[in-house]
Amino acid sequence: MNRVAVFVDAGYLFAQGSVALCGAKRSRTDLEIDEIAAVAVLSSIANTQAPNIPLLRIYWYDGVQLYKGLTIGQARIAELENVKTRFGFINSTGQQKGVDSLIVTDLIDLARNHAISDAVLMSGDEDVRIGVQVAQSYGVRVHLVGITPCRGSQSKQLRHEADTLTELLRDDVAKFLALKPAPQMPSAVLAGESQKETSSPQDAPPQDRTTEILDGVVTDVVTSLTQAERTTLKTLFATQPGIPAEIDLKLLA
Repeated sequence: MNRVAVFVDAGYLFAQGSVALCGAKRSRTDLEIDEIAAVAVLSSIANTQAPNIPLLRIYWYDGVQLYKGLTIGQARIAELENVKTRFGFINSTGQQKGVDSLIVTDLIDLARNHAISDAVLMSGDEDVRIGVQVAQSYGVRVHLVGITPCRGSQSKQLRHEADTLTELLRDDVAKFLALKPAPQMPSAVLAGESQKETSSPQDAPPQDRTTEILDGVVTDVVTSLTQAERTTLKTLFATQPGIPAEIDLKLLA
């Protein structure tokens, strides 16, 4: 069947995207992604490399911290049309595990079932090379996408296997990825620090004052979120219990 599928290793996208933007790898928490713009860029590449061939879907691979669930950004991506999310896990040292095997499995299954004629792959890991080789044996053309500098961020052997190579430059990455502004210390925390300076250790806030302080903390954390994050948070509260781990950590801090 003449269809093109896009396979995206989100770990690679964020890591190498931050290098392209900042000159050095930055933590994902420092970055803000425009998911709709990212999908548009990837769809455009698919249309360029496989012209006039319909898009099957975009497969988005990422890691999830055990027992913490999806982040706000991951939940937003999962809601997008024509995007299917696949999740491995993040171990105790912050390493992404299981993602490469998911990419290889999907790539081979779609090729073997003749569901696709072309595959656009954004990854840099040597471990997905076997999936490329097997897919090609079924007649699938594989178009590798990297983020500058590709020669330093992608396996040489993987690049050699691909049918075509596309390199996203800094301006391309800036269309969908940006560095978050430096966070401001919440005013409630500042007020608490000021109170510590003028209070003795045994002093404790009155009960009615505690509620006021907690309300201030929640307000400050919510205010620090982007509009997209607040919108997604409302959706999450309506569909599932609990608070996303990244927000919970900010509240506890």
